[in-house]
This record gives sequence, C-alpha cells and structure tokens, in this order.
Amino acid sequence: MLIKRRHGWELPERLATPESVYMNRRSLLRGIGLGTAVLGTTALAGCGDEAVAENDAVQLAEAPADPSAGLYPVKRNLRYKVDRPITDEDLATTYNNFYEFGSSKNIWRAAQALPLRPWTVTLDGLVEQERAVAIDDLLAAMPLEERVYRLRCVEAWSMTVPWSGFALKALVDYARPLSSAKYVVMQTFQNAEVAPGQKQYWYPWPYVEGLTIEEATNELAFIATGLYGKPIPRQNGAPLRLAVPWKYGFKSIKSIVRFTFTDKRPVSFWEELQAREYGFWANVNPEVPHPRWSQATERVLGTDERVPTLLYNGYGEYVADMYKGLEGESLYM
Repeated sequence: MLIKRRHGWELPERLATPESVYMNRRSLLRGIGLGTAVLGTTALAGCGDEAVAENDAVQLAEAPADPSAGLYPVKRNLRYKVDRPITDEDLATTYNNFYEFGSSKNIWRAAQALPLRPWTVTLDGLVEQERAVAIDDLLAAMPLEERVYRLRCVEAWSMTVPWSGFALKALVDYARPLSSAKYVVMQTFQNAEVAPGQKQYWYPWPYVEGLTIEEATNELAFIATGLYGKPIPRQNGAPLRLAVPWKYGFKSIKSIVRFTFTDKRPVSFWEELQAREYGFWANVNPEVPHPRWSQATERVLGTDERVPTLLYNGYGEYVADMYKGLEGESLYM
C-alpha cells in the first residue's frame, strides 16, 4: 500500500474554511496612522486591494520584449511542491502592487514603462571586491530553475505561482562577502521619470529590504527572474525580484539594482514608515495578528475560499531553526 506523507506546507482541501465577511479595506485605511498624505495614497505594505477605474489607469506603454526570453522555460525543481492549484497567470500578473507606479492593485499598465535594458546590478559593502554586473551577464552566471511557491500577503490573501530564477545563496557566493557581513540589503531602482509613485515625497524612496546572511543563504531564499515559464513581467518585479515564501509578501522586493553586504541591520521601507505594523522579520504566523486584522486565515486569490494560514506559511521545516534564541524579537510582524 502506498502511503503518502504530506510535507508541512501541503494543505488538504478539507481544511478550507469559508468566511462570510471579507475585510473592508477602506475601513482598515482609516486606522493606519501614517498621516493624511500617506492615507490618501493607500499605504498598506505593498499589498493593497482596491481597484482603480479604467479611465483613471495610466495608458499602456509600448514595452520592448525582454531579451532574456530565450532562457525560459527552465526545468522545475520538484523538491518544492504545494498542495494547492497554481494561480491563473492573468490574475497573478494583473493583481499586484508596485508602489513606484501607484498605490492601487491596477498598476500593471503603468509598469510597462519600466526600461529593462540597460540594467546593472551593484554588489557592494563588505565584499572582497565591489563590482557592477550587467543583468544578462549575471543571468548567464547563475543556475536557473523553476520553483512553485506559495505567497502570503500581509493583508491575508495568498497565491501560488511558478517562479523561475536562482537561489539567493548562489548570488551571495558570487558576491564573495567578507566574514564580517551579517546582513544583505537590497534596493529597488529609482527613476521618477518612469515611476511616478517615486514623486510622492512622503515615501522613503528607494524601496529597501534586508535579510540576515543566514536567511539569504537558506535554501528557500530565491531570486525570481521569470514567471510562468517566461521572463518575469515588469509589474511583478522584472528583472530581479526576491521570493522568500515564509515571510509576508512585502519582504519580496521588486526590480532590484543593488545588493549591499553590511554588519548593521537595515531599516526596510515599510518598517521606516510604520514599524509597529511592518517589522524587519515579517515571518508568517497565524497566531500573531496584524494590529488591524487577524492573520489566522487567508483568501486564496481567484477563489471565494478562506483557508487556515500556517506558521511560516507552511515552510517551517526549512526555516524555523534560524529563529531559535530570538524569541525576544518581533519575529512575526
């Protein structure tokens, strides 16, 4: 008899629990406490859930094809499986936030203005030698694969997508950090001429996120360069986006241009805006509510289902050991 052993992240359908009342986002905004200007721009950790009228959307720009298209599709790594259907591609590539291009969910049109070439990635700080690498040279140096991961937004919705890219550890090894480096800080591009959201002075541009070196070299930490067997779309974070599936989605910084190795813990973008709600660690935990809503369940994008949220988004067997001895930290906010 064949006995199937479920992995920690696999969720049987029978555990899906309906919930009749979906969170009203407008009422949440009234309590955010970031000041009038930020409230007016829907500042909710990169996971807003409010549509924009079609006539308010920025016109679709003519976006040149991504020159890395010939690299995809790549072979899927079957070590990383989920017991949940993959989210529809059209939904996953149009229901997303990128505050550089606006504060609503409907930014995919505006994001087409982002130029992908030339694109240079800087590796600096506590490294053997600082350098700048052209994106295509970096892609050629990395072992590409596909991984299916779940993504859990801090606003209690989730999706499941096939990322293509490479382990962040491969990039760390490529950068050759010094032993004194304890953190890696990632930074998004800054160009207000193509990203109008960066003209909003109340945000601490550029977008910055960080991981400990131990987190960055964990096997789950991934740099996504593709999605659904194609180059990753601009609105999803082209050409380089972080994917750390055990953390809330706002940690997955998009369109990265710099990796800085340092011995000082960075203050990330949303942490600087509202540290009480969006901390450095941002690990998923259903038992630790956001100050304004529960994290116990999540809405599966593309369905009407709400399902139980799992500790570390179900990836605890890979990551839990990294946080032993840090119980005094706000690990789940």
